[in-house]
Amino acid sequence: MGDIKERLLPKPASAVTLGDASYRPFASFRQPFQGVDVSGLKKRGQGLRSWIRVDASTGDSQIIEVDKFTVMRRCDLPARDLRLLDPLFVYPSTILGREKAIVVNLEQIRCIITADEVLLLNSLDSYVLQYVVELQRRLKATGAGDVWQSESRDFADVSRNSSSDYLPFEFKALEIALEAACTFLDSQAAELEIEAYPLLDELTSTISTLNLERVRRLKSRLVGLTRRVQKVRDEIEQLMDDDGDMAEMYLTDKKLRMDSIYYGGDQSVTGYRSNDGLQSASAPVSPVSSPPEYRKLEKSISFARSRHDSMRSSESSKQNIEEMEMLLEAYFVVIDSTLNKLTSLKEYIDDTEDFINIQLDNVRNQLIQFELLLTTATFVVAICGVVAGVFGMNFPITLFDNPTAFDWVLFITGVTGLVIFCSFLWFYKSRRVMPF
Repeated sequence: MGDIKERLLPKPASAVTLGDASYRPFASFRQPFQGVDVSGLKKRGQGLRSWIRVDASTGDSQIIEVDKFTVMRRCDLPARDLRLLDPLFVYPSTILGREKAIVVNLEQIRCIITADEVLLLNSLDSYVLQYVVELQRRLKATGAGDVWQSESRDFADVSRNSSSDYLPFEFKALEIALEAACTFLDSQAAELEIEAYPLLDELTSTISTLNLERVRRLKSRLVGLTRRVQKVRDEIEQLMDDDGDMAEMYLTDKKLRMDSIYYGGDQSVTGYRSNDGLQSASAPVSPVSSPPEYRKLEKSISFARSRHDSMRSSESSKQNIEEMEMLLEAYFVVIDSTLNKLTSLKEYIDDTEDFINIQLDNVRNQLIQFELLLTTATFVVAICGVVAGVFGMNFPITLFDNPTAFDWVLFITGVTGLVIFCSFLWFYKSRRVMPF
């Protein structure tokens, strides 16, 4: 991983300081926030932030520092979308499809995907570095596949629909982001399972304050992780349910359509003028010198072409939207499996809590039964004490003159107490208060 950091995150003065003379190369050694580029945070007042840019055509990565307004103009995004990528704030997982970009906030992966590049928020997290490496690997593999496709075009056309290497650039970047997020959440769920099951089994055998505290912390972690997984699942499900949002993510197709409209409209209007003999196709067209009917014709042609292209794009988007839907369905199954693991763990914790409560209720019932026996025995002894108190009065009776009278009193009192105690036990058994 150290080699990957050195290869992907070089920090030369020319690449890191774009017009900023206050850059200090040793500022990154103090990191109050783990996984966040502190040098970019110190320039927050100046509006600069460090980004990792991955080019779509070459797959090369470089570190740039640009301000928020430059990113907004470059990607045509509002300011509220950039706030979702701010590492100082905690926002839930979000995938937003815009006109020229896709805003992705999935766990550690916070990036802006366009048809030409990926702007990834600079971070020292391992999943961010793995994202850049995997994206570069797939882009270079796609480049090699294009060379192979030029030699055998027929076979490549057949395999284009079944291979993920021929997906648009924005789909590849989004797929790697989803894969990184699902892998990260699944690994955390696996670690939680490894820690939870032995602890719960130990708790069932030994109920102690320490084990209960550990289970409480484990349950709080489980609840937080379940919310994050549920949010990612809901976000993917929401995208799958909305065809318009999925159609907005076809950035490459929209870019090609806009280029064809722009260049095709210019060529059609210029060719019409050259065929009419009013003006050459190579001569510049002045809107002032052109007659009003030609300007109207130009507007009508561009409007008709844009309407035709929009209708054609809507039809093609309905047909091609299956690619995005299949991509989302694949990772929906993965994240749903992770959620099922967490749900099963939550149910196991609930079953363990129920088992512990049953054990505690059983112990409590045994204590109540023992207390009832002690209360009954105390009542019988109290009867003997009453007899002793009566004969202890200071008055003369003839019974005191008989030498065997004391023995008879003890015998009769003991038998009476035993009969009363056995009567109580028979009553408890008949009422099923105690299991005998």
